[in-house]
Amino acid sequence: MTTVALVGDRSVHVRAHVRLPGILEALRRDEGLALDAYWIPTEQAHETALTRFDAIWLLPGSPYRSQAGALHVAKTAREHGIAFLGTCGGFQHAMLEFARNVCGLASAVHAEVTPKGEGEDEVIVELACALVGHERAVHIAPGSRASAILGADKSIERYHCAYGLNAGFVGLLESRGMAFTGHDDDGEVRVAELPGHPFYLATLFQPELADEAGRVHPIIRAFARAAQPSSNAAG
Repeated sequence: MTTVALVGDRSVHVRAHVRLPGILEALRRDEGLALDAYWIPTEQAHETALTRFDAIWLLPGSPYRSQAGALHVAKTAREHGIAFLGTCGGFQHAMLEFARNVCGLASAVHAEVTPKGEGEDEVIVELACALVGHERAVHIAPGSRASAILGADKSIERYHCAYGLNAGFVGLLESRGMAFTGHDDDGEVRVAELPGHPFYLATLFQPELADEAGRVHPIIRAFARAAQPSSNAAG
């Protein structure tokens, strides 16, 4: 059985969490992709043998009870080649982890959790226009994993967030290997992926909230396929 760690502080007040059982059932019923899912609260992430999982999904719901736990999850998936999906808060913390541990930016902080102080760099900042409950266009880079998954150069996606990647750090993260392959109409980053990793994809939007007549969003379906032991994770 393929195992997946669902990392987040489970709550009936987080719509993405509520929808997960239906998503997992649809994957099994319609795609033949049965995932043995384990919920892991962020404060237990350090105590969990994450490398035993075939895939890790860092879910929405920030601020997390343990930011350190969320960062540990993203780092483990990145370093051990474990299929990884980060959505909304998961995107934010995946970028923060990369900034700190790959780019060497020890002063990197998330503005929602740590207000900027002297010597600190706000890698994740409050959006000029909050995207709570909004739908927006996302333009996808040709030749990217996201493009192969979505089969289009533009997609309309749902959000429930107020924080995103600081544009001032995009160049730094790109210089160390992160690829930004989805942007909004204003050029702000909405999708990130890590070339060379079996499957590492992070989206500021929430594919969990897609309403496709009961069908699973292509990104979640691709993640589930990448988790299969025989998968080559081509997308």
